[in-house]
Amino acid sequence: MTIAFREAPAKREVAAELERAREATLRLLEPLDDDLLVAQVSPLMSPLVWDLAHIGWFEELWLVRRLGGKTVLEGFDELYDAFRHDRAERSSLPILSPAEARAYVGRVRAESLRLLEDVAFDDDPLLRDAYVYGLVVQHELQHQETMLQTIRLSGVEYPAPRVELPAPAGDVLVPAGPFTLGSDEPWAYDNERPAHVVELPAFRIERDPVTNERFSRFVEEGGYRKRAFWSEDGWRWLQSEQDWQHRPSAGPSSAPVQHVSFYEAEAVAAWAGKRLPTEAEWEKAAREHGHAPLVWEWTSSAFTGYPGFEAFPYREYSEVFFGNDYRVLRGGSWATDPLVARVTFRNWDLPQRRQIFSGVRLAVDA
Repeated sequence: MTIAFREAPAKREVAAELERAREATLRLLEPLDDDLLVAQVSPLMSPLVWDLAHIGWFEELWLVRRLGGKTVLEGFDELYDAFRHDRAERSSLPILSPAEARAYVGRVRAESLRLLEDVAFDDDPLLRDAYVYGLVVQHELQHQETMLQTIRLSGVEYPAPRVELPAPAGDVLVPAGPFTLGSDEPWAYDNERPAHVVELPAFRIERDPVTNERFSRFVEEGGYRKRAFWSEDGWRWLQSEQDWQHRPSAGPSSAPVQHVSFYEAEAVAAWAGKRLPTEAEWEKAAREHGHAPLVWEWTSSAFTGYPGFEAFPYREYSEVFFGNDYRVLRGGSWATDPLVARVTFRNWDLPQRRQIFSGVRLAVDA
């Protein structure tokens, strides 16, 4: 399947999603030589071979250890637990070589599929609706996009669809009223739960994200020079920013601009006389008018838990990032798998980050 499961999946569907994700991972890495796989391309990113073995370690942790009480290879927690070492340190660790990493993820997968034959999708919170399998599948799919970011930073060309938007389509009115924010679907993450009703005033939101042509006009009209367009934090970041290597990308004029930081998104909105939508506004508009995953779209919302939030199955997925430091992105990019790019999915990152495939859509009070 390539959409979020709305009912509990059968074992054959679970196995198919596991295999679909793995085939995509290996296909992504297959053209790359070992020098690139082991390289520390950027301090912001892990070596690609670390990501590959981490995918296997995460699967071993949740599907082999938790469900089967077994271990494929000992001693990997120190190397592949994402909270043990910063990304910039990982190339200096005694991590697996590309050949060893491929063999490791293959062994883990074989054991996972063997255990799947006997597991029961019962009332255990991890097994109800095959939740833990959804966790593992989506984790791998998300790392594929992370690895694409690393490949982009390396300068190696990668296959990206040519996305161009039609002539500017203006905006739409989203009337005031209640709607249900969030999800209770089987494979929704803890930060998407619980679904709950919120009331919003009327607003207008643009039908399409900001294009390269429009962003170029922002630059030409002094976007990076005029203090009035920038928040206090954004202006401070702009004055200290030294790495312009991955500033918003050039491309077809009608394509959505990408690699935009939150601070830049705010500035473009101010230049246009508009603002960023809140994530609740974004989701309501997407539910009513649809959305296409072209670029991740910054919202004005800080990443926090919904009322009634409960961390599951571990705090480090969402809760440890809650607060004012991170901003929410919505929608998905051209590199996001459809299983992840659901209307309720919440991505988040630091406001200065540009390596993500991020853009901006503008809103205004009605």
